[in-house]
Amino acid sequence: MSIRCTTKVRRGMVALTVAAGLALGVAGCGGGDGGGDDRKPESTPSTARTSGGSQPSTQEGKSEQPLAELKGPDGLLLQITGAVRDSGGFVTVNGSMKNEGGEAVNVPAQVSGNETEIIRNGSSLGGATLIDAKGKKRYYVLRDTDGRPLTTTNLPALSSGESFPVFMQFPAPPPTTTEVSFQLPMFPTATIGISG
Repeated sequence: MSIRCTTKVRRGMVALTVAAGLALGVAGCGGGDGGGDDRKPESTPSTARTSGGSQPSTQEGKSEQPLAELKGPDGLLLQITGAVRDSGGFVTVNGSMKNEGGEAVNVPAQVSGNETEIIRNGSSLGGATLIDAKGKKRYYVLRDTDGRPLTTTNLPALSSGESFPVFMQFPAPPPTTTEVSFQLPMFPTATIGISG
C-alpha cells in the first residue's frame, strides 16, 4: 500500500470512529427510563424565565419584597431580592440593576472594584463586599481558578426603564451570622438578611 492510500484509510477510520462515538453519545443521552411520563410542562410561569447565560438563577431566595434597594449614580437602582446560604460554604446574593433615570446610562466602572485581577476580566460587580460586623470580617466576591469574579460580568448599558438580573457569590459567614451589610462602590450600604 502506498502512503497516499494509507493516509486515506487512516482518515476514513478516524471519521468512522468519530461518527460511532457521536451515535453512541446521542443514543445514551436520548430516551427515557422506558415508560415514565417524561413530558415537560407546556407552559412555565413568567417568573421562572431567565435571560439566559450561565449565571445562577436570580429567583433563588427571591421574596415578594426586595431585601434592599440601593440608589446609585445616574438613576441606577440595585434591588437585592435574596441572599441565600448554600451548604457548599458560600452565600449567593441575587437581585436586579435598573435604570430609573430618563437617559441611557453605563454602569460605572467603579463597581468592578480596584483589584487588578478582577479589573483584568472586564466589567463586573466584583467590588461588592459583605461585612459581618459581629464577627468583624469582610467577605469579598469569590473568584474561579482563572481569577474571574463569581458575579454578573459584562455589564450592559441600560436604556431608561431597562433592567437586568445580577448575582454575586461570597464565602459564607458563620451559621450564627444571619445579617450582614452589603457594600458596592458608588452605592449606599444596606443591611440584608441571609436565609438558608
